[in-house]
Amino acid sequence: MDIFQGLLGGFSIALSGTNMLFCFLGALLGTAVGVLPGLGPAATISLLLPVVYSMSSPATSIIFLAGIFYGAMYGGSTTSILLRIPGEAASVVTCIDGFQMAKKGRAGAALAIAAIGSFVAGTVGVIGLTFVAPPLAEFALRFGAPEYFALMLIGLLLAVFLSGDSPLKGLIMLFLGILLSNVGIDPISGKERFTFGIVSLQNGFEFVTLAMGLFGLSEVFLTLESKGAAEFVTATIGRIMPTARDWAESRWAILRGSFIGFFTGVIPGGGAVVASLTSYALEKKFAKHPEEFGQGAIAGVAGPESANNAASSASFIPLLTLGIPANASIAMIFAALLVQGVTPGPFLIQEHPDLFWGVIASMYLGNVILLVLNLPLVGLWVQLLKVPFGILGPLIVMFTVVGCYSLANDMFNVYVFIAFGVIGYILRKLRFDPGPLIMAFVLAPLIENSLRQSLLLSAGSMAIFVTRPISGTLMALFAAIVAAQAYKAVRKRKDVKCADNGE
Repeated sequence: MDIFQGLLGGFSIALSGTNMLFCFLGALLGTAVGVLPGLGPAATISLLLPVVYSMSSPATSIIFLAGIFYGAMYGGSTTSILLRIPGEAASVVTCIDGFQMAKKGRAGAALAIAAIGSFVAGTVGVIGLTFVAPPLAEFALRFGAPEYFALMLIGLLLAVFLSGDSPLKGLIMLFLGILLSNVGIDPISGKERFTFGIVSLQNGFEFVTLAMGLFGLSEVFLTLESKGAAEFVTATIGRIMPTARDWAESRWAILRGSFIGFFTGVIPGGGAVVASLTSYALEKKFAKHPEEFGQGAIAGVAGPESANNAASSASFIPLLTLGIPANASIAMIFAALLVQGVTPGPFLIQEHPDLFWGVIASMYLGNVILLVLNLPLVGLWVQLLKVPFGILGPLIVMFTVVGCYSLANDMFNVYVFIAFGVIGYILRKLRFDPGPLIMAFVLAPLIENSLRQSLLLSAGSMAIFVTRPISGTLMALFAAIVAAQAYKAVRKRKDVKCADNGE
């Protein structure tokens, strides 16, 4: 289907009354989630997965969840600038210069440039998604089971190395996710795996309860624990529109951040956090006065905020074209598609063009909605920050417990939800990132299926993974990434040893 024809069809779907309503609700809820410190997009989407169960239209449900995801990127800057507390992880860097601008009475300009940069970058990301996704999906039609096996291995590997500061912790989370995904009855042999005779475990763990516990409930625990010390740096927002000098200092930062975010977002495990950190480092390097960074440089707000929004849009490319989630939030949307009976991947554009183009078109509309919501309503978001989380937290837990029980009218799901909430809380306290666990839980059954199909095709020979051109190239890339990370670890250890010896 022609791209422009498909996009026009997508707008006809996205502009329908129901889809526009859920696009608005998703953007509004995402902004609120981004504004409130603690609850991030992954936690919120996991908590809302039971709602998706009751939606009849896959397009509507994904438009809603996508709105929450990119809306949170917009909202995260507000608390970073006014409270020096990131509303969500990708806004950590914004705290540095955004907060300093607020201390100097320039909170309005910081909030405005963050919103405008987010709009420009979000739109650049969606344009890239529009034109890159269809040809990539067409290319992916050449993939067979060996190619998918190799591609998903690379996705998991990048998720481990890029999602946290410790590859070892990432690997532990990866293997824990694979272990949890294997609980239940083997779909081919019919044998029980890791059920320990418990009948309720024969069907395995529900993704929804696992994700809600690990991300949603643990996030509520952590937020309740840390709440109470935040104070506004300023009671007034001041002039909203940036000055001519602000525009001059921000325009290239916004453009660079948009492109960095787009290319980083496409890589599995890259995501908005890596994009914003990379953008900040680059802007400091390009700045005429790098000493101003950390003291309230507006480019230090414009670049990272643009990068994290472009990355959020670009992360839909591997999901919609290859069926590979790029980060934990996208893994939740991946699960939501499966719940709706839709398998993401290269056939999505052919089998469900309404969903494919409807979601992309809704993202153009969502970016406009978010610009309108963020600039004029900044005073409303400031008031939202004054609601004690001690009131919001218990309400969230109550609704999610009801949601867990309603999945199968079974208290076992509630027990699993609470258990994974406690496990998630302990993991987060020990500084383990649960992102690789979620991605491994989603991808492990697909990897196992691809491995089995490949071995059936080759009569049990592992050579099939290296003798086919595409899978062979991907396996070589996999080996190169492992070798590069090993070299990096050895080099780092050597540098530390030299530093200890005073060399």
